[in-house]
Amino acid sequence: MKLFRINIVKITLVCLLLLANLMIAQPSWAGKKYTTDPDYIEVTKALESTLQNQETQGKTPEIKQEISELKFQKYIIENSEDSYGVCRNETDKTLLVYGEKPKKSTSTYDNELYLLPSNAETDDEWNCEGVYIPGQAATEEQGATLPKAFKIVHGTRLVATTNPRNGEIEFNVPFSKVLNPGEDNWFIPENLQAALDAKITTAKIDD
Repeated sequence: MKLFRINIVKITLVCLLLLANLMIAQPSWAGKKYTTDPDYIEVTKALESTLQNQETQGKTPEIKQEISELKFQKYIIENSEDSYGVCRNETDKTLLVYGEKPKKSTSTYDNELYLLPSNAETDDEWNCEGVYIPGQAATEEQGATLPKAFKIVHGTRLVATTNPRNGEIEFNVPFSKVLNPGEDNWFIPENLQAALDAKITTAKIDD
């Protein structure tokens, strides 16, 4: 498996373009009780809190960006074709993605890691919940980084691509959360080898 690098700051944000595309399509969640969806509840609360922060702290660039991303995530849940997340890997490397645990799993975590091969997409009836990013050792250019899990909301269609200039992996949508080890009961291995030692299987792929 090839290792990969990612610069979180350079995650591609194309919210306005995607919002325009979504607005053209007829919402298929109409009549569905998406308001009871855990992701929807969490995003709505976060948006309300951030809007309150804007009233007290002013319209800082950071708060404006956070509001934009939260509104985008809320819109995804309200207007997506279904309640599943889909992850597509358009890089030349294997990614590790999160999904539901098998019924026979003895894991105490809320989800499980799966392999997503290069140029593959998870099945639209299999819920992709996010992406695992292993930590990196310190180099002359930058310090060491900790492993993280990037969470996406239900209904997100995430696409991972490689920046041809620096080889770093970029994503087409912002994440709803960036989790550190020990947060939200997600399995976030210390490093890539520890993840592979967990005998990860391949995610359900769209044919």
